[in-house]
Amino acid sequence: MPKATKEFILNYAMNRWQLNFKKNVGPTSELIRSCAPSNFEEWKQYYFTHGRSESHIEELGGILYEKISRILPEEERFHPNLINSISRQDCIDYMFDVVLRRTFEGYMKEHGR
Repeated sequence: MPKATKEFILNYAMNRWQLNFKKNVGPTSELIRSCAPSNFEEWKQYYFTHGRSESHIEELGGILYEKISRILPEEERFHPNLINSISRQDCIDYMFDVVLRRTFEGYMKEHGR
């Protein structure tokens, strides 16, 4: 079995099932450029008003958890203990992190801040 981390599995599953794609999370790059936020809270508020709702991102985290906990163990690609260490809350937190924080950090780097 390949050596992996929680983050690797979360990222792998999110991409595999396209949970971070525009069809699921909206046009984050376009939205953040329209918002031109000066801080994270401003971006978060804008996203939840013009992008997707908080409950929608939480639902995507739940879907991510279901995929990881039900499909990945059957494939025997990752160590069962590592898969079992990933909680539903880990998946929800990861979705919020990727959609909001990482988008914001990328935007800030893009603008030299």
